[in-house]
Amino acid sequence: MQTERDNDLGAVTADLAAHIRTRLPQSIASVLEGIMSSAVDTVPGAECGGITIISKGHDVSSTAATHPTAALVDSLQSQFGQGPCVDAALQSDTVRADDLSSDSRWPAFTAAVLAQSPVRASLSFRLYTDREAAGALNLYSETPGAFGAGAEEIGLIHATHAAVTLYAARRNSEFDSALASRDVIGQAKGMIMERYDLDAVQAFDLLKRLSQDANTRLADVARKLVLREHPPAGSPKH
Repeated sequence: MQTERDNDLGAVTADLAAHIRTRLPQSIASVLEGIMSSAVDTVPGAECGGITIISKGHDVSSTAATHPTAALVDSLQSQFGQGPCVDAALQSDTVRADDLSSDSRWPAFTAAVLAQSPVRASLSFRLYTDREAAGALNLYSETPGAFGAGAEEIGLIHATHAAVTLYAARRNSEFDSALASRDVIGQAKGMIMERYDLDAVQAFDLLKRLSQDANTRLADVARKLVLREHPPAGSPKH
């Protein structure tokens, strides 16, 4: 027998799926903004929120903030390198702070939040962690203890959709980069074949030797050869 909570979760999931389908042609930022807006509307206790990305070098940036307060709190976590979203992204799947005024886990961050914002509670969900970056979805409230068990269940649905969106964006970027590299290698190989009267295998072997001798990626060597032969418009001629 389905409960009211099951129906609520099902409705949230269906709404998010429909939203993503209609927004896919638009930018990733727009899709994430829609997910965050839906999270704030449907997660009990949430008043604002945003998404935090932590790069390989531990640089912290935020996106899709639904309110300036969320952007401020995210920026404070970036400034101090600590906070619930940092822990969620790097250490734990879900991090809750029921009352920041009595929470001692992030002293510098908490002191700044209490002094500069009305936020008193937070709920953060890990989006993904890999060798290049980590991310978290963050929800904030001005009311201590605002997030109950139901908030975690519904918030996790939104975090899952955000994670899928970001993963797809990263894979598309990697695919585009791979296609671009393959294209420039093909151009360089064609130039070598024409200039030195080599076949395709010999031209590729020459590119590989140049790459090894220069200790440089094959695609970068190919790109330099192509640019030398066909410099961009407006570049100085030698």
